[in-house]
Amino acid sequence: MYTIREGKIEDLPRVLELVKELALYEKAPEQVTNTLEMMQEDGFGPNPIYGLFVAEKNSTGEIIGISIFYYRYSTWKGKRLYLEDIVVTETERGHGAGKLLFDRTMLKCIEANCTGMMWQVLDWNTPAINFYQKYGAELDSGWINCNLQSEDIKKIL
Repeated sequence: MYTIREGKIEDLPRVLELVKELALYEKAPEQVTNTLEMMQEDGFGPNPIYGLFVAEKNSTGEIIGISIFYYRYSTWKGKRLYLEDIVVTETERGHGAGKLLFDRTMLKCIEANCTGMMWQVLDWNTPAINFYQKYGAELDSGWINCNLQSEDIKKIL
């Protein structure tokens, strides 16, 4: 029903649409400030910092899902694959595309010789939590997410 493949630069307009769809689902559409130009440079420029898989619907060739990942380094564990987002468009959820994307991302983790894979899930996103629990994922509630926006950093410095 679906084909999973590495993303290409020409996929990015649809990828950004899916990112915005996720933001709407997570009740934060105004938080998306990423642009097509930034995604092109950051994923396909001279120093790519993220990887991408897409799920295409075999009957139409339409991209209906994405998995975006990058590598991070843990002082305790070494090289880790960080799954930034996995998104399947709402009309295609529950048909196996998410599992195929997640399985392919796990395979990338092994292919890249990572010591494991990490990601976050919102505590109210029960469908996603249930999905990850089927894999035996450890869900840790003991950590607090922290971030600073570049505008705030500039004010501090």
